[in-house]
Amino acid sequence: MKLRSLWCALIALMLGAGPVLAWDAEGHEVVGAVADQLLGTNANQQVAKILGFKLAEAATWADCVRSVHRHKDGTFEYVHDQHFGVPCVGFETADEKDRMEDYVSRNWSNCLYEDKPTNCHKAFHFTDVAIQHDDYQRNFVGTNDHDVVSAINAAIAVLKGGSAPAPFSIKDQKEALFLLAHFVGDIHQPLHVGAVYLDADGHRVNPDVGTFDPTTETAGGNSIHEAHGSLHTDWDDVPSSLRHGGLADLVATARTQPTTSGPVEGWSAKWASDTILKAHEAFTGVTFGRVTVIAGGKRKWEALFADETDYDDREADLKHAQLAKGGARLAQLLNTIFP
Repeated sequence: MKLRSLWCALIALMLGAGPVLAWDAEGHEVVGAVADQLLGTNANQQVAKILGFKLAEAATWADCVRSVHRHKDGTFEYVHDQHFGVPCVGFETADEKDRMEDYVSRNWSNCLYEDKPTNCHKAFHFTDVAIQHDDYQRNFVGTNDHDVVSAINAAIAVLKGGSAPAPFSIKDQKEALFLLAHFVGDIHQPLHVGAVYLDADGHRVNPDVGTFDPTTETAGGNSIHEAHGSLHTDWDDVPSSLRHGGLADLVATARTQPTTSGPVEGWSAKWASDTILKAHEAFTGVTFGRVTVIAGGKRKWEALFADETDYDDREADLKHAQLAKGGARLAQLLNTIFP
């Protein structure tokens, strides 16, 4: 408990100190922290009762389970990974490690991830809709029944007292809340939803027109590289605008977000459609060159920026807006499920 409390204090410190932080850990915590402040009375009580964690802490869980490994004898074991670090320490009690291992064992070979029938739970974090589209539709290349849109709906079903549809295995409301706190953050990161598909010369192609060549997909920008690593990693970074009272600014922005209309079961598809439009912005001013062929015939491309300073400024503004929107929508969803 002391380590978990220390991590909460570190988050507040880091948001004030201004280093560049990774969305795959601190950024998810930011989304959860914003939502924590926007929960209604009953929703706050239900989250506390079901989870035993604040959303800010719970939001990292779906990445912490990546540290669960399958041994050759078929057993699963959680092993602390420095890549995920302090955010996972609060889940390293015997009971919580058992929960992570059990979850991964049930969501290991029930769908495909990177065209392999293992690590299915890693496929729940994203969808890859070509940015030639303006919305999310389930028949598009890059979508499937275990993408982030479907994963959010599966968690909602369990929180509302039902069961998760195949291929998901979500055993209880606590597990559903862990997943929801993370996936609502994921669906607001533009490169977790919108994708570019490129031919061998780095020209954009629409995989939904003509014959689809799987080697044109860029894995959410993970196969596109720039000075700081992959373009995806660059977009996972929390903006430096979160310095000095940044969380308070995010909460204020989040309070201005309108509630999504219609039944909650349709919200994730609407959010994905909105994020695809933001992905248009994420790829504005970017061209691609210097292709390298890697294993399996897949390719890596180099990102080229028309005006890198302008791009960085627009990127920071969009990240700030998306983090606030993610926190607002997570709270709105839980306030609707637990009015």
